[in-house]
Amino acid sequence: MEMIFILAIPVACIAWTVTKEEVFREIREFCVGKSQNCKSLYKRKFFYLFTCEYCFSHYVTVLILLMTNYTLVYPGWRGYILAGFSIVWIANVYMSLYNLIRIDLKKLKIITKKEEQNLPPD
Repeated sequence: MEMIFILAIPVACIAWTVTKEEVFREIREFCVGKSQNCKSLYKRKFFYLFTCEYCFSHYVTVLILLMTNYTLVYPGWRGYILAGFSIVWIANVYMSLYNLIRIDLKKLKIITKKEEQNLPPD
């Protein structure tokens, strides 16, 4: 059972990196534009997948399940479905916690900077 918590880590890491981090900014901006401007629905949805960490985590999970053959509770297709949705859920909890930590760190950095600016010179 603890394997599911481990498998959710790379899912969260990959989904967050592709959809949020600076290293993929240009690709993400291209996908945002395509997701808003394509004429066909399926093209808009395809490009949207690369801008939403929740959506993208489903596809990363499918890749992880194909690589590991991990099933949950039941063998076969039912176990893959349960494992897939469970890993997605846990990965998104990880990403939410990571986001909260980042917000707190940014907030602390801003507060510290303001306090340093208001200190009288020595």
